[in-house]
Amino acid sequence: MKSSALGKSTSQAEVIGISKFGLWMFVRGKEYFLSFDSYPWFKDAKISEIYNVKLLHNIHLYWPDLDVDLEVETLTNPESYPLIYK
Repeated sequence: MKSSALGKSTSQAEVIGISKFGLWMFVRGKEYFLSFDSYPWFKDAKISEIYNVKLLHNIHLYWPDLDVDLEVETLTNPESYPLIYK
């Protein structure tokens, strides 16, 4: 078995960083920033819950511990999918 090159992700979707402002995702070769202001479901979550993300059917992100679902398209074109959270 051959290892992947250094710096290359072997996962189709993963959280690659968390700050006090939000989290960075690497999904299908692209990097996205999800701010806690726009994605409040992650703000008070445990780190282990945020890192536990699955890419389903190559289009659907799912955090089973948080019961959060996002389509990858909403990260690519957020202006087409305004989030309303109250």
